[in-house]
Amino acid sequence: MHRTYLSIAAPEISLASDNELFGQLASKLPFAVEPAQTAAWQVQIRHLRQLGGELPSAHFFMEFLIPRMGRRADLIVLQDGLIFVVEYKVGARQFDRSSLDQVYGYGLDLKHFHETSHARSIVPILVATEAPGGEAQAVQWDDDMLARPLRTNADELGATINFVSRVWGSDAIDPHRWLAGRYRPTPTIVEAAQALYRGHDVEEISRSEAGAENLTRTADYVANAIESAKQSGEKIICFITGVPGSGKTLAGLNLATARQRAHSDEHAVFLSGNGPLVDVLREALALDAVAKAKEAGRAESKVQEDRRASAFIQNIHHFRDDALANPAAPVEKVAVFDEAQRAWNVEQTSKFMQQKKGQLGFSMSEPEFLLSVMDRHEDWCAIICLVGGGQEINTGEAGIEEWLRALERSFPHWRVHLPQTLNHESELPNTTVTRDLHLATSIRSFRAERLSDFVGHVIAGDAVAARAVRSQLQSYPLFITRNLDDARAWLRTRVRGQERAGLLASSNGARLKPHGVFVKVRVSRDRGH
Repeated sequence: MHRTYLSIAAPEISLASDNELFGQLASKLPFAVEPAQTAAWQVQIRHLRQLGGELPSAHFFMEFLIPRMGRRADLIVLQDGLIFVVEYKVGARQFDRSSLDQVYGYGLDLKHFHETSHARSIVPILVATEAPGGEAQAVQWDDDMLARPLRTNADELGATINFVSRVWGSDAIDPHRWLAGRYRPTPTIVEAAQALYRGHDVEEISRSEAGAENLTRTADYVANAIESAKQSGEKIICFITGVPGSGKTLAGLNLATARQRAHSDEHAVFLSGNGPLVDVLREALALDAVAKAKEAGRAESKVQEDRRASAFIQNIHHFRDDALANPAAPVEKVAVFDEAQRAWNVEQTSKFMQQKKGQLGFSMSEPEFLLSVMDRHEDWCAIICLVGGGQEINTGEAGIEEWLRALERSFPHWRVHLPQTLNHESELPNTTVTRDLHLATSIRSFRAERLSDFVGHVIAGDAVAARAVRSQLQSYPLFITRNLDDARAWLRTRVRGQERAGLLASSNGARLKPHGVFVKVRVSRDRGH
């Protein structure tokens, strides 16, 4: 995928014809150029010639990829150490809010995720080509040196850039080094699933180099363990642990998609008890697959893509119910269990099975039953358990010890792969202990790796420990208040571009009801059981 469709210095523009410039743009497009795109590029190319004369020391990038947002900025201008992000609205006479948020979002994306833009001043500009001119604007800078979006028409864009450059310019930016800067976003789990499903590697979507290395090492270890199990006809289970935000779910998705691509006969599956997560991921994968096929000029059925996504990501309880009805071995040879520590103990599972499923006399825990289902395979199979420490939050959730007890009690012939960090009392005969199954690097937060520690100390009421961690989070805006209206007002003033803000409330915060926060409303709290 091309980072930019056109990279050109101001003096070079006069040496190329309009057709040559258009050809460079069109040749990078992965599908046919539509008439609307042709018209827009023709306007922008004519304007680029004008800018080349007005900004003789500038370097221009047309159609610059903003990966996090899945879009391309119309124009990036590098001049006098500043980065100008320009979005054109051809034929527009007004500056609408969504377009201002869009170009602001481009600036935010570069500031936080594009390595060679981190320390630079960035100025988003919205160009409504037919808007009236002459409006004087003050440049408002945020604390991280990202300016609030400026507004201009096509004729005044060059003058606007020159004015900002004269006042706030600095050392010049090498355009080639800037373009080569790595893009390291922290993906949402939906974005990560889409990227992995398309065939990207985990290194491409992980912000942290250390995090990517950690995830890759874990993935390689599990892949080798699975290949060894296939050759020896062995049944294995691997437990993956990690610090908060280290990407355990990302690791599971990476493993499942990698096996699915390279070994389709294994029917690798990602299983989660989080019903809403399963629904969201399936829908996102299906819509993304249809959109990508359309871009490539292929017609794909949404129904067919839904079916493919549903085979790859499943609700663990539906998997369990199917195994109850069908005594045969499942088609899946590799199963990744997300949040494995939240599986039910014997009492909770038996109660549910007897009351809801009519399985009288059922006396297995959820881990033991799921192990028994995969154990139906006559030869090899593999289970990968993703384990979040201390996250057994609902009644009857047994924690990882129940998996180990079930293995010791009923499946001693399974080979067990454990991370060094997992303390257990069970005596398992076929056990390998390794550091490669622990994700020690947080990739969740790009601003503060120790934020979760701070929140934990605040909730525990440990002011001394909270202050100690707070001193290491100088660039992170952290405030505590008992006034919800103040908190809401502060959030509204800090949201930029297409960012969104929300509130997280305790399930026991009944006093918040007068403020419009009713925590007792049931929102899929039964995990889909």
